[in-house]
Amino acid sequence: MKILILGAGPCGLGAAYHLHKLGHTDWQLFERNDHVGGLSASLLDDNGFTWDIGGHVLFSHYDYFDRAVEEALGDDWYEHQRESWIRILQCWVPYPFQNNVRYLPDDALQECVYGLRKLSGSPDKTTNFREWMDTVFGAGIVKYFMEPYNRKVWGVPLETMSKEWIAERVSVVNLARIERNIAEQRDDLSWGPNNTFRFPRQGGTGAVYEGIATSFRDRIHLHHEMLSLDFEAKQVIFANSRVEPYDLLINTTPLDLLVKSCRSLPDAVRSSAEDLVHNGGLIVGLGFKERRVDSKCWMYFPESSSSFYRVTNFHNYSPFNVPYGDTNRYSSMMCETTYSPHKPENRDLIVDQTVQGLINSGMIDESQRERIVSRYLIDIPYSYPLPTLGRDRALAVIQPYLESRSVFSRGRFGAWKYEVGNMDHSFMQGVEAVERLLTGNEERTLNGAAG
Repeated sequence: MKILILGAGPCGLGAAYHLHKLGHTDWQLFERNDHVGGLSASLLDDNGFTWDIGGHVLFSHYDYFDRAVEEALGDDWYEHQRESWIRILQCWVPYPFQNNVRYLPDDALQECVYGLRKLSGSPDKTTNFREWMDTVFGAGIVKYFMEPYNRKVWGVPLETMSKEWIAERVSVVNLARIERNIAEQRDDLSWGPNNTFRFPRQGGTGAVYEGIATSFRDRIHLHHEMLSLDFEAKQVIFANSRVEPYDLLINTTPLDLLVKSCRSLPDAVRSSAEDLVHNGGLIVGLGFKERRVDSKCWMYFPESSSSFYRVTNFHNYSPFNVPYGDTNRYSSMMCETTYSPHKPENRDLIVDQTVQGLINSGMIDESQRERIVSRYLIDIPYSYPLPTLGRDRALAVIQPYLESRSVFSRGRFGAWKYEVGNMDHSFMQGVEAVERLLTGNEERTLNGAAG
């Protein structure tokens, strides 16, 4: 069987890596960009700063992915303890917010605890993410953090999102634990799968995927953007006029774009793709010619004083993210802002707005504006596949039809499942798609049984 893979992000490379390991020889991978890695690639700017396409950290639910990373990097990586904070009401609250409300000013603290004590209703009976938040966190935590932060991240009305994606993505509440933390003045920091993480010594997160791709470079074809897909002829037509036949196709490009590219589709499949909603992201990298002493890894910003929802002290991940690996003279911050039809942002103004937001939130002072020596903007039209109320219904129409035509759409945007869209999930979706196609094994990650 001739297998084609579209997209050299984590999922496409996972499929390619596994095919290579299995010794399957009749496959090719096609990527529209001039590099591999997809949304997990890294870019070097003209001033010597390395930037990721958003805030990525390496943590994993899978031994297989861990082994692939170790093959790619050897010992060339750092391991960090997560230090993550929320900037709110002119103070810092450790992540997760709901476990550490003791850091808030007293009136806000009392409002959060009161809301928890007055919880009513059952999370199981809620119909959307916004209702779920109210029944799980109470009015105070929703008011101060959950609602404003999630509105900034997702860029859509929270009532349009389902609650089914939550799982390990959101730390839920234990009132007794919170009250004990307050009474004993105790920090509660260890929640979540990424409380320790790895980062490559050089080359940013993209170094992982450049390394994974090394052993099968001859099968990766860059500068190949899919133009259309012909089910009847079983051919992919590329923008450079190349036509490539296939027996089986693993697609990791955005599912809605794949549907639009198909030459013939039932109306029900084509219309279902209209229910797939995504947002975009503007990543602003700011390089400073100064040392920054701040042990925080990344920080969340729920308030309207800044456009961004997250900032990463990127020089803390590796000194080689700044010029010459010299963190005594240079530092860098990576700031992420969502945009969508519900939350438009001006691309031409976002860098200046980001700098002002850092000043507003106390991350830098006015004098540091003059020490910014690099301003780098990455525009991601597809940032998050949103778990909207209509998503699962749409996928239940689209995916079975595609599979009946020997097309298997996987990965962050290929499967359109945010809850299994981390790097390790995406990589393993590629691995497990190959396993299914060649041996009939179950795709555990795609079906929500990660790890």
